[in-house]
Amino acid sequence: MVPAEAAAPALAFVGFLMMAQVVKIRWDEPEEGIPAFFGIILMPFAYSITTGIGAGFVLWVFIKALLGKSKEVHPLLWVVAAAFLVYFVQGALFGLLG
Repeated sequence: MVPAEAAAPALAFVGFLMMAQVVKIRWDEPEEGIPAFFGIILMPFAYSITTGIGAGFVLWVFIKALLGKSKEVHPLLWVVAAAFLVYFVQGALFGLLG
């Protein structure tokens, strides 16, 4: 088992590598920038990488569908976004039923 003190530098480096990719996001296109923004912001605020990635996937698919660009979404991404929706709804229901 790896102690938390040893894992922290590795996690900081992974965060650095992730942030290096932010410059490649097309921030001038809201349909690309909004899901990326929420994905980045929700990771630290929700204390969950899964939540951030899931929110980004769901928002990206939702915005593409809303703009009538559903054909641009790969069928597998529809499945992944639906699975994340189930994940989010399940978490909310269990939180309410507690």
